[in-house]
Amino acid sequence: MLLCVFLAAHVIHCYEGNSLDYDGDTDRDAVVVETEDMPWNLIMVNKWNPLPDDFDIEFTLLSNGQRVDSRIYPDLQSMFDDAREEGAFPVVREGFRTHEEQVEVFEDKVAAFMREGYRRRKAEEMAEQWVAIPGTSEHELGLAVDINADKERSSNEEVYNWLVENAWRYGFILRYPQGKEDITGIDYEPWHYRYVGEEVARVIYEEGITLEEYVGKRY
Repeated sequence: MLLCVFLAAHVIHCYEGNSLDYDGDTDRDAVVVETEDMPWNLIMVNKWNPLPDDFDIEFTLLSNGQRVDSRIYPDLQSMFDDAREEGAFPVVREGFRTHEEQVEVFEDKVAAFMREGYRRRKAEEMAEQWVAIPGTSEHELGLAVDINADKERSSNEEVYNWLVENAWRYGFILRYPQGKEDITGIDYEPWHYRYVGEEVARVIYEEGITLEEYVGKRY
């Protein structure tokens, strides 16, 4: 019998404003979009496109305490169910983060680099390659999930391999692919998946492009 690991409890979160605490590098031909012109599943958030000023999220609370936007929950559950049927056992390690939580994650990474001897500004620049600047993280949007293996029945490699070939079928894309760091602004993360809907995910998968490239061509 397949056990469902999600608990469908719902909570409402209202995000009030984006407060950028760090200045992102804008010396490039980045895709910058007006979020009010975008459908909810295509809102692009990165270091050049901060979170919308105001938006509401209805959450689904997962059994491990993580939260995701309720609109992505059915496809996320279907993806996990099918992965388990095929021998991969994914879990959501990180879902939604508050702005305060994103600040903490970013500062932890900055502190790690400073312990290696880097000055604050250099440490921030290095941290930005691994952790989104607070106010520019998809985790604050509720549409992104960091997925790992349960470590008991499958490995991270097995889960990542399954996801990279199949996640698009459920509307999810590998958000930060290898070789696209100059476009996304984030180093390769095989665990970070973003919901965009099945139709868009199929195009991004088949063309081997990023969300930035997709939006840049169509909006």
